[in-house]
Amino acid sequence: MEIKDLLKTEVMILDLQATSKEAVIDEMVNKLVSEGYVNDFSTFKAGIMAREAQTSTGLGDGIAMPHSKNTAVNEPVVLFAKSKVGVDYAALDGQPVNLFFMIAAPDGANDTHLEALAQLSTYLLKDGFQDRLRKVEYPREVIQLFSEKQEEIKTVENAEHYIVAVTACTTGIAHTYMAEEALKKQALEMGVGIKVETNGARGIDNKLSAADIQKADAVIVAADKKVEMNRFAGKEMVQVPVAHAIRDTEELINRALSGKAPIYEADGSGEVKEEASGGLGKAFYKHLMGGVSAMLPFVVGGGILIALAFLIDQAMGVPQSQLANLGVYHPLAAYFKNVGGAAFAFMLPVLAGFIANSIADKPGLVAGFVAGSMASSGLAFGHLDPAKMIPSGFLGALVGGFLAGGVIILLRKAFAKLPRSLDGIKAILIYPLVGTFITGFLMLFVNIPMAAINTGLSNFLASLSGASALVLGLVVGGMMAIDLGGPINKAAYIFATGTLAATVSTGGSVTMAAVMAGGMVPPLATTVAVILFKNKFTKEERNAGLTNIVMGLSFITEGSIPFGASDPARAIPSFMIGAAVAGGLTGMANIKLMAPHGGVFVLALTNNPLLYLLFILIGAIVSGLLFGALKKAK
Repeated sequence: MEIKDLLKTEVMILDLQATSKEAVIDEMVNKLVSEGYVNDFSTFKAGIMAREAQTSTGLGDGIAMPHSKNTAVNEPVVLFAKSKVGVDYAALDGQPVNLFFMIAAPDGANDTHLEALAQLSTYLLKDGFQDRLRKVEYPREVIQLFSEKQEEIKTVENAEHYIVAVTACTTGIAHTYMAEEALKKQALEMGVGIKVETNGARGIDNKLSAADIQKADAVIVAADKKVEMNRFAGKEMVQVPVAHAIRDTEELINRALSGKAPIYEADGSGEVKEEASGGLGKAFYKHLMGGVSAMLPFVVGGGILIALAFLIDQAMGVPQSQLANLGVYHPLAAYFKNVGGAAFAFMLPVLAGFIANSIADKPGLVAGFVAGSMASSGLAFGHLDPAKMIPSGFLGALVGGFLAGGVIILLRKAFAKLPRSLDGIKAILIYPLVGTFITGFLMLFVNIPMAAINTGLSNFLASLSGASALVLGLVVGGMMAIDLGGPINKAAYIFATGTLAATVSTGGSVTMAAVMAGGMVPPLATTVAVILFKNKFTKEERNAGLTNIVMGLSFITEGSIPFGASDPARAIPSFMIGAAVAGGLTGMANIKLMAPHGGVFVLALTNNPLLYLLFILIGAIVSGLLFGALKKAK
């Protein structure tokens, strides 16, 4: 009997109230009695407590499996319970327990309870499974998790082929996990065993072990930013942008298993030899995204805190004579402003540092951070006095990051013939010292033209209004929908965050508002389309369209990718038109946004929340009507 057949939704307790070991046992036994699986509370509890007296069934890692083979049991069952706060269950590792599985087996049921224990242990040892269980909110989710894991286990056990994969997108928010799900789903359908490591915003999940890589027939790396590669040396590998793993999943797995994929190699120094395919453009995009993905959390956290400082002062009131101190007038606002400013100050150093890191690995970090800091301060020849410095901003940090990475690459070549015994000196002394000196000296020149360009661009954007702002909004809004999270989408977003960096302390950026509006439209448009044109979509598409309302409102454009990939000729133009409309209306109305992400959850950080929301809905309706009208009926 499979464990999913023993788990019953009616006896699950997803908000366990008890706070002591015996009280937990009482609460679970009472549930079994009330649902008719156990006919005598005292008899069954005595069996459970007798087992606990031998050794605690609190196994560690927050898991307990109390069990009893007992005359009071009417039919075998496994009760799943979850405590939100954790319970002192005298677990073997001394830690609180928050996941409970009470196994009840009839007295004559052979070794049912032992089989259940073994199966549960198999599932719970799988990477990430416990974490997913801790996040369930409904009983049916528990059954679904065990069913999915059962299919995965069977596939791996019976599979003729086994592959490992890594997924990573620039922001680590959507593409990373969509690619993971697509690969796992397709591999399951093809009877191929797979393990997928994700390099997302929350870090590395489901990390591939040396044993996983060793037994794999091939490797798939679907990434738009740098990932750890040397571990795959000697394995057949397919490298693609992360979006390919979502759109062309079957073809990708077939390529990996064809026996014709290139063998991945790393040179003797441990450096990764990048594939030549894609040329300079691909390399530039990859390194840029390496910096942007590291920078975004600082922009989001710092930008929103600074914006909240302005809202607090506005809500609490500031005298007309003190408007120059808006954002720091009240102590609470000043706290938000200073903390947000501290986070925001890291934006440019992190951008340049991680661009350099992507190009030259860790030795590039120091020189890159220095380049970004100099771009932020404006240190340059003729501008060494703090009062005369002109920051070169986002553009200066971008150039500085590539400059720092290039300097370190040249230094590596220059010192390549030093004895290997001096490798430690190179990493600790030569690269940081010489690399920082050369990069800093060059930035004294770079900052001058970059500051001029940055100032000119900021003044130009600030001067836009009416028709010119409408055109800008149309362009950047439409760009957000062309490739739904791809390079063009990211180019518009990066441009907007650059403008936000220069305007967040003065009311926000119109460009940022137009970009976010345009990015929210495509997923919301799919919701409109599946509601108004039900007969033109499959059941699976209708379900995806309805759930996309959450992704759209959260400014996760990637939710519309399945629709764009399955019918690009109709979907993409429809999405672009609606996104351009939303962006254009936002620009024309001079709506400014002080946050780089958040969707409807940061509406209050605009200068006209209701009008902004109206423009987004107009764009979504326009796109949804066009998409639905153009799409052929199923």
